[in-house]
Amino acid sequence: MSIALTNVCDLHCAYCYAPKHKASLHTDQILGWLKELDTEGCLGVGFGGGEPTLHPDFVDVCKRAAAETELAVTFTTHGHRLAPQLVERLKGSIHFARISVDGVGCTYEEQRGKQFASLLRGMDSIATLSPFGINVVVNERTVSELDAMSELAQKVGASELLLLPQQATAAVASMDEVVGRALQGWVSNYRGKVRLAISEMDAAGLPTCDPFPDERGLRAYAHIDASGMLRASSYSPAGTKIGDAGVLSALKRLKATLETSEEAQS
Repeated sequence: MSIALTNVCDLHCAYCYAPKHKASLHTDQILGWLKELDTEGCLGVGFGGGEPTLHPDFVDVCKRAAAETELAVTFTTHGHRLAPQLVERLKGSIHFARISVDGVGCTYEEQRGKQFASLLRGMDSIATLSPFGINVVVNERTVSELDAMSELAQKVGASELLLLPQQATAAVASMDEVVGRALQGWVSNYRGKVRLAISEMDAAGLPTCDPFPDERGLRAYAHIDASGMLRASSYSPAGTKIGDAGVLSALKRLKATLETSEEAQS
């Protein structure tokens, strides 16, 4: 399960999928959901946003999730708020972290509006916290820098390079066919030492290895946004509000809604 703790972010990337209205989840609400998911056999939770470190209770949420459940606790960050004091408070509560790095040097700075040097400092900090991976949104600007991204990932000690083909937002279109072919060619010829991964929705045509081959769709992954809506993914327009009956009840309702929609389309 991924959970957007807040929609708030201090960056303004055009390709960001997060809703732009202000919303944040309450700590007790989050922990209630996590305990239910833990009891039902969920493997892990990934905190995101917005920028999750901007949630006022971010450290407390991570600590309680690690202490009060058996879930693997991860988070995704832009990396610019990873001060040594924050990292020190998180130690022992995080099993894996992800840092978003869309391009290197000037490309990164133009797309994200932050200094690349500041990002590198964030990577130095996250490397002291837990094993970590690098995320890259693949678009016409970044696809030509995948070699550089791979080299950076190896240099800073990342254990994974997660490829996220750009999805359509109000400001940008989805990754086009030209970029898609370039991505497939790059993956096919990849000889780097850092493990590659890709989101399930964009894995078609790529040589993937799935450790849970019988888990697809909502059996594998779901997303809770900062308004408390359960969705099939962070990009999915369809969702259902998590009510007093809990996450599993909402999951069943969402499954039924998606199945009805698929039947109508067929």
